[in-house]
Amino acid sequence: MLGTDLVPALAAAGHDPVGVDLEEGDLTQEGVGADLIRKHAPGLVIHCAAMTDVDGCERDPERAWQHNVLATWRLAAACREQGAPLAYISTDFVFDGAKGAPYHEWDAPNPLGAYGYTKWAGEEAIRRILPQHYVIRTAWLFGRTGRNFVRTMVTKAREGNPLRVVADQVGSPTYTGHLAAAIARHIVGNPLHGTYHVTNAGMTNWADLAREALRAAGLACEVVDISSADWPSPTRRPAFSALEHRALALQGRDDLPPWQEGVAEAVAGI
Repeated sequence: MLGTDLVPALAAAGHDPVGVDLEEGDLTQEGVGADLIRKHAPGLVIHCAAMTDVDGCERDPERAWQHNVLATWRLAAACREQGAPLAYISTDFVFDGAKGAPYHEWDAPNPLGAYGYTKWAGEEAIRRILPQHYVIRTAWLFGRTGRNFVRTMVTKAREGNPLRVVADQVGSPTYTGHLAAAIARHIVGNPLHGTYHVTNAGMTNWADLAREALRAAGLACEVVDISSADWPSPTRRPAFSALEHRALALQGRDDLPPWQEGVAEAVAGI
């Protein structure tokens, strides 16, 4: 989903992107990442690959470790060997949601489950191996392609059934088209390496995100608020994981549009 938007965004910014998907190389296999980097000799590697099924990570933490930590460690080591910086896509799930206010880049992570823990461990692997890195934490991704919440809500609403949606989790919904453009504009070539929070502006809960998606799609469908306890899942999710963009703001680069604009663009392509 993100990679599909990153390739044209990077090209529009004057770069020469090469997209690599699973069929061209499984990063969990030893040597694959190093071979790809030697083959393409990139000026920057953007690491979007991950196991993002949070419930799947909870049920199979070893598989999550293979994808989110071991593959990342190998890729960071290969980047160091070849002298290529690495940008790593991470998540709001590294936080526990107990702060009650948006998290900035200097807040201490405290993941609640296997997904958040393995993504945080991936961050730490990169920090220890490769000084020239960008950790890009984002949240609640949706886009015009791939499986995501906004597409699911619009599809289900068109079937005519009421939607039961969790209303007690707050976060920063982010459109992959806007995230990709921000990465191309603010991260690629930035001499200030480190951790960045990059999301659309604003925050909301899942139920209101669903309502906005339906409004943008011109659909009349009832959205029923439910609690996290009403939604069966093996995963503990942070109740408040909105992200503050302090690193971008310090550089005068905190310019992503509101999440509602992202919803409108995403829904137009569904």
